[in-house]
Amino acid sequence: MYTRITLLAGALGIAALAVFTTSFITPPLLQRTPEKPNIIFLLTDDHRWDALGVAGNRIIQTPHLDALANDGILFPNAYVTTAICCVSRASILSGQYESRHKINDFSTDFTAEAVANTYPILLKKAGYTIGFVGKYGVGENPPEHLYDYWACNRKGQPPYEYVNQSRQKVHHTDSVAHSARLFLDQFAGKGPFCLSVSFKAPHELDGNPPTYPVQERFTNLYKDAKIPVPETANPKYWNNFPDFFRTDKNIGRERWKPLFSTPELHQQTVKNYYRLITGVDEVVGKLVAQLKQLRVDKNTIIVFMGDNGFYLGEHGMEGKWFGHEESIRVPLIVYNPALPASQRGKKSARMALNIDIAPTLLAFAGVAIPKTMQGVDLMKTAGPARTDFFYEHTFMGSPRLPKVEGVVSRDFKYMKFIEHGYEELYQISADPHETRNLAKDPQFSGHLNRLRGRYQALKVAVQ
Repeated sequence: MYTRITLLAGALGIAALAVFTTSFITPPLLQRTPEKPNIIFLLTDDHRWDALGVAGNRIIQTPHLDALANDGILFPNAYVTTAICCVSRASILSGQYESRHKINDFSTDFTAEAVANTYPILLKKAGYTIGFVGKYGVGENPPEHLYDYWACNRKGQPPYEYVNQSRQKVHHTDSVAHSARLFLDQFAGKGPFCLSVSFKAPHELDGNPPTYPVQERFTNLYKDAKIPVPETANPKYWNNFPDFFRTDKNIGRERWKPLFSTPELHQQTVKNYYRLITGVDEVVGKLVAQLKQLRVDKNTIIVFMGDNGFYLGEHGMEGKWFGHEESIRVPLIVYNPALPASQRGKKSARMALNIDIAPTLLAFAGVAIPKTMQGVDLMKTAGPARTDFFYEHTFMGSPRLPKVEGVVSRDFKYMKFIEHGYEELYQISADPHETRNLAKDPQFSGHLNRLRGRYQALKVAVQ
């Protein structure tokens, strides 16, 4: 049965919930067939890796996400291969780098062939009921007709507030929660399902100036908190950038001015960012409670991720796009109720990427991973561990968003602004905040040359 729901209040969210289940007792003499797990994938927008309590943040309140991590697996070294929502979401759905899926802007759609090889459609072919809630975020013509349940706003960046039929204001996060609840009420317990839930939060509301509209019930949360100022918020780090980057036309700097240019603005912006994330956490708690109420919690896997990171004043910027840790590193939690107790609450040392989501979800369902996918199943331990990855961001270009490519490894990071030939080299193992560019330091010429070579090799390999 095909059901499509479009809420007047707006529907948001990409979330896929993966579920692992035990076999049920079958009649005598019949062989038991393991039940496929349900899958829920939850995606936040502009959510940096350290904006979770379980990641060590002592201010933000995310008890429900923390609980999933404490009963599942947390990936502290999770990254995106391109830090902008349209590209990252395409990579999540397809399991491919931008260089392969070729979506590097907000208007390009997946081809029909590419859509057929996204994880939700592959799961549908395997017998799953699939739903999408929130922000699809890829192109202008999303494939809603292929889904059994569709509750998405077609806008690339949906608004935060809607007016429903009762003329009441509805926050986007609450709209997503409502749609996800309707999906579970309709489909849970009727066969395997995959629900993708994509929040707008904690993305800013674009405007001049940009704002952070929070749910009214959270407006006083963190009121008395003191947000620490990051080391690289010091003006000298912005001033160290080359002239082509250090300009008021740079979007990262342009958005920094109304949100971080004074101590008061810095406190206000970070608190609102945290409030929006706590709003998402509330939804996660309700989803988990509903799964228990519907008695499908023991067979439902939940995967949570951010679509890219976010500068909160670091390096004199607001936003993402570039190659710093704040921009490319994201939260990632895999909760599997079938996981043995001895493996729960662990922190994986693996370098995980957004392109790994699709292969991992397919593997949970026992679906073959297409050879066109470039990610890996994060639950598979056999084979060599990833030691680095290719980073690319080619949307727009200078002066608004200078194009950058590079290599991120465990110890070093190499970035090249390809329009200008400008190089950055950071020893992130010793300098995690990336305060010193070593590209011109003779002592690190060997590392620089090695990563230049690796960059050229990966640039070809990711095609």
